[in-house]
Amino acid sequence: MSAVLDTPVAVRRTAMDLLARREHGRVELTRKLRQRGAPPELIDEALDRLTDEGLLSESRYLESFISYRARSGYGPMRIREELGQRGLQRSDIEQALRESGLNWQAQLTETWQRKFAGHLPADQRERAQQTRFLSYRGYPLEMIGRLLSGRGVDD
Repeated sequence: MSAVLDTPVAVRRTAMDLLARREHGRVELTRKLRQRGAPPELIDEALDRLTDEGLLSESRYLESFISYRARSGYGPMRIREELGQRGLQRSDIEQALRESGLNWQAQLTETWQRKFAGHLPADQRERAQQTRFLSYRGYPLEMIGRLLSGRGVDD
């Protein structure tokens, strides 16, 4: 049976339990607490306090999410869209992507090699298939085109 979230202590404890598992953004944490039956005024109070204490941090959440999704083979466009759907500010997302220090061309190459064993497309059908996959993963068409034409990053 789940705990009743009708006191500030119960809301804070549940929020901290969620944060102990992984980083969360404020919007996502608010949604999860509401689903568990916490009243909005208690949620705001608890999250403000967690933010003041440094336990809830949008910047840490952004950094963690970008790193995780990039390691999973997703590109900047897909990550940007997913973060936007999670209610984060576009300017914060852009800044976090810039500060991530990720080499997106290297990430693209690694994803392509894992999926297609590093084989350049032999015909238009294969090229379209590889392009669709990499585009779905969130890589820009310009980067995909450069990779599939066999040109290096510096070309």
